[in-house]
Amino acid sequence: MPRPISATIHIASLRHNLDMVIQSLNNATAPSGVKRPHIWAVMKANAYGHDIENAVRAFSAAEGMAMLDLKEAIRCRAAGWTGPIMLLEGFFQPEDLEVLAEFGLTTVIHCHEQLKMLEQWKGGVALNAMVKLNSGMNRLGFSVDDYPGAFERAQRLQKAGKLGTVGRMTHFARADDNIDATLEQIRCFNRITDGLPGPVSVCNSAATLSPDLGAYMPSGPDHWVRPGICLYGSSPFAESSADDFGLQPGMTLAAEIISVRGVKQGEGIGYGHTYLAERAMRIGVVACGYADGYPRHAGTGTPITVNGVRTRLLGRVSMDMLAVDLTPVPAAGVGSQAVLFGQGGPSVDEVAAAAGTLGYELICAVAPRVPRFIQD
Repeated sequence: MPRPISATIHIASLRHNLDMVIQSLNNATAPSGVKRPHIWAVMKANAYGHDIENAVRAFSAAEGMAMLDLKEAIRCRAAGWTGPIMLLEGFFQPEDLEVLAEFGLTTVIHCHEQLKMLEQWKGGVALNAMVKLNSGMNRLGFSVDDYPGAFERAQRLQKAGKLGTVGRMTHFARADDNIDATLEQIRCFNRITDGLPGPVSVCNSAATLSPDLGAYMPSGPDHWVRPGICLYGSSPFAESSADDFGLQPGMTLAAEIISVRGVKQGEGIGYGHTYLAERAMRIGVVACGYADGYPRHAGTGTPITVNGVRTRLLGRVSMDMLAVDLTPVPAAGVGSQAVLFGQGGPSVDEVAAAAGTLGYELICAVAPRVPRFIQD
């Protein structure tokens, strides 16, 4: 028999989350009568661990899909997606350009080396492109001083038939926690790109869901947002839960209890005895550990649900197992289900907060050895 652990991907919940984003955008644009922005559904890291093919099914109402990996973009096409696909880091080698042309992919252009490769490319198909400005993230993108020249080079490539549409984009560093810093990036973007033609894209999940930023965003008929983590049922904000936005977990990680034992007051549990029993108690050993993607640095008190009852992790997480307090669940035994995060258990954000990390990391980290099941 297989080891009793699984990750369930909830297609209906993923679809629901996209609907919540669309509803939020409609509410934000309705008063002004402006058409809501188009949506790039971000699907990097194998759709945040949910599998590209599942995301293609779930996010069919989006106008486009965006990711990093060229192979994942090809998987989108193989799964039947015929709409726009954007590569968020663009291309890396000259030979990549032929693949982009073959599969009709949009490329981000963020450095002079990419422009040079395009200038040397023989072409044949005009690629759509987004020229990225570094407005304060200091990761990818042309500097404020270099951007006008880079955009002009892209326009020359457009005239030469190597590029089709040429648009503008940037990425926010603090849309989840600092509106002033984000407004400064928006002002920078507007100042540098004002008057330039083509589509525009600036918003990640946090900015997409922030009504306070809407009035300051670039406007126009070809405005695109790029929601990512919120599509999978995790909040981009530390102070707001996914429930606050009507989001549902896209993934549930669950495992069974494989052993139950009693421990005496003062006895240690697990490696290092980082937890000492405060009283005589029953504990369950769950078939899930850090090799399955559960965070090793999650400590005692991290929420877990057993048989629908909320309880807590005890001691240090092992490679393949962890211990759970069965005091609130006296009827639990071998074979009882523990939900580590997701539907019927704690949210992935709760577990991440207890482990000192982010929901992004947890859903991306679920290991390939964990069987996936698809629930429509």
